[in-house]
Amino acid sequence: MGLTGIQIFKMLPQTNCKECGAATCLAFAMNLAAGKAELDSCPYVSDEAREKLAEASAPPIRPVKVGKGVRAKTLGGETVEFRHEKTFFNEPAFAAVVNSDIAEDELQNKLTIWNAFQFDRVGFNLRPEFVAVKDVNQDKDAFAKVAKYIAENSEFNVVLMTENKDVMQAGIEATKFKRPLMYAATKDNVEDFGQLAKDNELPLAVKAESIDQVPELTDKLMEMGHKDLVIDTGSRDVKQLYEDQIGIRRAALRDKNKSFGFPTITFPCEMASNLDMEALLGSQLIAKYASMIVFSDFTSEMLFSLLLERLNIYTDPQRPMTVQEGIYEVGKPDENSPVLVTTNFALTYFIVNGEIEGSKVPCWLMIKDSEGLSVLTAWAAGNFAGDDVGMFVKKSGIENKVNTRELIIPGYVAAIKGEIEEELPEWTITVGPREAAHLPSFLKEKVSQ
Repeated sequence: MGLTGIQIFKMLPQTNCKECGAATCLAFAMNLAAGKAELDSCPYVSDEAREKLAEASAPPIRPVKVGKGVRAKTLGGETVEFRHEKTFFNEPAFAAVVNSDIAEDELQNKLTIWNAFQFDRVGFNLRPEFVAVKDVNQDKDAFAKVAKYIAENSEFNVVLMTENKDVMQAGIEATKFKRPLMYAATKDNVEDFGQLAKDNELPLAVKAESIDQVPELTDKLMEMGHKDLVIDTGSRDVKQLYEDQIGIRRAALRDKNKSFGFPTITFPCEMASNLDMEALLGSQLIAKYASMIVFSDFTSEMLFSLLLERLNIYTDPQRPMTVQEGIYEVGKPDENSPVLVTTNFALTYFIVNGEIEGSKVPCWLMIKDSEGLSVLTAWAAGNFAGDDVGMFVKKSGIENKVNTRELIIPGYVAAIKGEIEEELPEWTITVGPREAAHLPSFLKEKVSQ
C-alpha cells in the first residue's frame, strides 16, 4: 500500500525551497502520494529517504518527455481511469507520417502546410506536434536526411520509425538535439534498440505482437535501466486496440503493474483506408487512452475537431478556465470609448471580446474575478453582485483612462444595476444586450448617438 502525503512529508528535508516546483514540501509530498510528481524533482532528499520513497513516489503511468522546443510533449503521467474522478493531465500528441523516400520539395511543401495548422481557442494555441519518419527502404542516408530536415527546418518534433539498427542510429545522429522518440523495439531487436536508447538517453517505444507480450519487452528494458518507454501492443484491429488501451490503463492504475505503467502510441494510419476514418478512430483514442496518435496526413478540418476534443477532455472538469482580472483593450480604445464589464470565465471573455472586435468599435473590457463562473452563475453564487462590481470599478484604475462615466453591464444581470449605481453615484449604468451576438449592433448604435 502506498504512503500517505503526511508519511512522505516526514521523510522530506522540509526546507520549502520550491526547487521541485511545488510551493512547500507538504504540497510536494501530496503530489508524490497522488502520483503527480517524481522524487527526483527534490534535490535535497537523503539517500535513505529516497530508497524508502521510491515506490510511493513513482506515478502509476510514467510521464515520458518527448521532443524539444515549443512542441515538446509529456506523455502519460495519468493518475485516474476516468476523467470525472479528478482530471486527465497530459493530452495525447498528434503525429503525421512521411516516408523516408519523400522528395525534398514535397517534404518542404507538407511542412509548410502542416505548420500553418494552428488554431486559437479560448486563449490556447492548438496545433499538432510530431512528424513520424517511416523507413521504407532501409536507406539510412535517406532516412537521416528527411529526419534532419524536419528537425532543423520546422517546429515539429520527430518520431523515428524503423526496426533496423543502422537506420535508427543514422536517424538519431541527425535529430538527437530534438529528443526524438525511437520506434520501435521488438522481440528481435530489443537489446540493440535498448542499448541505442540508453547510449543516447532517448525515449523508446516497444512494439509487441500482442498485449500479452508487452511485459516481456518492458521488463527486459527496465532491467537494462530504461524508464522512458512507450507501448504499442501491435494490434491494428479496432476492437482489440480499444480493449488493449483500457486493459493497459487498468493494469497500471488498479493492479499497480509496472510492466504496463507507460504511455501508449497508436496508429490509425495503419487501421483505416481513408483520413476520415482515421479521424474517427483518433477521436476514440483521445478518450481511451492513447498518449500519441499517428495519422497518415493532417488536414485543417480533421485537425480542428480533434484538437478541440483533446482540449475539452484534458481541461480540468473541477476547475473552470479563467482569464486574469483586469482591464483589456479591444481595438485601440481612447478616453471616450465605451466601457464594458463581465466575468473572468474564459469562454465568456473570448466570446465577448470576439463580438466587440467584430463590431469595429474600440472598447475597454473590464474583467472581474468571478472564480471562473459565467455571468448568470456568478451572479447566483454571489460572485458578481452589484456592490462587488462597483468596488472593482473603483479599484481598477479605469477612471484614469476614460473621460466617460458610463458602464455597460450584461443584460442577464440587469437586477444589479441599482446596487452598482449606489456604489458608483457618478457613473451611468447601462444594461447591455443579453446575448453577446447582439453586442455589435448595440455598440454601433451607441457610438452613433
